[in-house]
Amino acid sequence: MRETDPEGDWRPRRASVAAWVLYDLANTTFALGVGSRYFGLWLIEERGGADWQLSVTTMIAMLVVILLSPWIGALTDHIGRRVPYLVVSTLICVGATALLATWGIVPSLVFYAIGTVGFHTGAVVYDALLPDVSTPATRGRISGLGVAIGYAGSALALGIGAYLLPRAGYAAVFRGLALAFLVFAVPAFVWILERPRPRRAGLAPGLLAAPATMIDAWRQASRHPGVVRFLVGRFLYTDAINTVFLFNAVFAKLELGFTDAQTDRLALLGILCAGLGAVIAGRAVDRLGPRRVLNAALYSQIVGLAAAITAALTGVQAVGWLVAVGGGAGIGAAWASDRVFMTRLTPEHLLGEFFGLYAIVGRFATVLGPLTWALVADTLGLGRTAALAFLGLFIVGARFVLQTVSDTPHPEVTA
Repeated sequence: MRETDPEGDWRPRRASVAAWVLYDLANTTFALGVGSRYFGLWLIEERGGADWQLSVTTMIAMLVVILLSPWIGALTDHIGRRVPYLVVSTLICVGATALLATWGIVPSLVFYAIGTVGFHTGAVVYDALLPDVSTPATRGRISGLGVAIGYAGSALALGIGAYLLPRAGYAAVFRGLALAFLVFAVPAFVWILERPRPRRAGLAPGLLAAPATMIDAWRQASRHPGVVRFLVGRFLYTDAINTVFLFNAVFAKLELGFTDAQTDRLALLGILCAGLGAVIAGRAVDRLGPRRVLNAALYSQIVGLAAAITAALTGVQAVGWLVAVGGGAGIGAAWASDRVFMTRLTPEHLLGEFFGLYAIVGRFATVLGPLTWALVADTLGLGRTAALAFLGLFIVGARFVLQTVSDTPHPEVTA
């Protein structure tokens, strides 16, 4: 049964909250375990594949995600239900993950692409469920808790790999990651209770309408104050965050002179600071609003980047540890606050569709960020420190773009 307060406002069950938070842990096992850690190593080191195969496959998957995200969001808005689509997307990702490294390079690349699409479309639905598991007074806290618990999924993924890889090989690792994803996602399938939403009249948008749905979503966003500016700002800081995350180990070792052990400790410190930053930021969002917290997160990231650049230019390695502190805390705080910011700007009946756009800018940033790094560091020959400084300009640009975006709740947003 759903719960309401005396005034009729939605009050989520504790089981719904716990299940939503656990899903953040669940999907992180794929994001880190498959996307960042083990699939690339299996493809290139184990099977002799090429970097371009992974890059092209990832870009194709991202293009599909960009096309489908607003459509899946609009579909859930039209039907009035989100959890069934979360189930389908998750099972697609889990099934594809379990089949990785089973039949060779080409089938595994196909399954990797399918799993990536399932993962990201599921994330669209998952983010749009935030208002169903929170109230306006608790939204930041729950969002931050989900981000923090998600970092525990990173540790879980690494633990699964560390245990299974030397004993049973990569195929077993991928099946272990798929099982972990499924186990921690099942509570979301069963326990998340959605607020009642009426089904819209008429036919739901079909798959062939996905391109038109994406175009219409951007048109709709342009009619609502602050939405497009927020999405542009999100693209800029996400571009910087994702790229720094991708190259931080390389920068630490080759530019700051960290050893392998120091690099691992730097990464661990960054994860701990990100988790702590997410929890603190989540509570701050409920008190101060997502706009102020997101601004503070951007400043924190600038401090982290400045520390890295200073350490590289001066050779004072100790300053480099501030990268994990400032950057990690800023990343956790950004993820905790920005999806709450999105719910403030979005009318209830377009929540799924606009979170599709929210996903799109993240995917564009995932593709364009590394290309920007390569252009500055390699093509222009300016080096990694200059590339890092250039990413800092992206964050400054994001702060400028977001300056006039208000986090006053949209008048059509319901509690």
